[in-house]
Amino acid sequence: MTITYHDFISSVRFVLVRPSHPGNIGGAARAMRTMGFIHLALVAPQRFPDPQANVLAAGADMLLNDAAVEGELVDALGGVTFTLGLSARRRAVRLPELTPREAAIQALSVVSRGERVALLFGNERSGLENEELARCHVMVRIPSVDDFSSLNLAQAVQIMAYELRLAMLGDNAAPLARDHPLVDVVQMEHFYEHLGKTLDDIDFHKGRSPETMMLRLRKLFQRIALDERELRILHGILADAQRMAKLAKKPGSQKTGSQ
Repeated sequence: MTITYHDFISSVRFVLVRPSHPGNIGGAARAMRTMGFIHLALVAPQRFPDPQANVLAAGADMLLNDAAVEGELVDALGGVTFTLGLSARRRAVRLPELTPREAAIQALSVVSRGERVALLFGNERSGLENEELARCHVMVRIPSVDDFSSLNLAQAVQIMAYELRLAMLGDNAAPLARDHPLVDVVQMEHFYEHLGKTLDDIDFHKGRSPETMMLRLRKLFQRIALDERELRILHGILADAQRMAKLAKKPGSQKTGSQ
């Protein structure tokens, strides 16, 4: 599938999670606009809208005006099938690590299949939390010196926007055909909820930590690009498991041995 530059920028979303300084929101908008990107989403911003954001945007006010403002991360990822989380340090969530250049090439390949991509940038002080990284398919680390690895939020956005533009201009995509549309992040969240409830219904954990198990299962499924038909099959399997567990718990369901 051949994509135009317009197709590419329309399929890439920059998501700032819990930004605390409105100037960084404006700076990020400016960084995106210089590379042609237009889709900005904000999750629980501390101050927005704010005049300082407009000042630092330096003319990229359209991105601020059109920015989606959401209270929860999952709401900012509707329609997205591939999520890249920017992190300066490794967290408890184990994800494949890419450089910005590798991430940009992979993002272009994903968009070439007709999918949408999101880049997640965390809070200025704390970065992305473990539960936020758990919604990512890969982690992107900008190589920097070990003793001073902290980048300004807008600077990190600029680096990724630049690498994405280079990848598009270089035409590094490797298109892949699919018979059915891939599921997005919201659909996967519904699946994880169903999976978690099913594991409880069949008493799977038996003293093990449900949170740890769900993180591992998220990692497993995020290595797989599930389409909508495959997801329906998995939901069907879970529903049958829940039904059988319910039957097994009914009084008189246990067979007694012969006397």
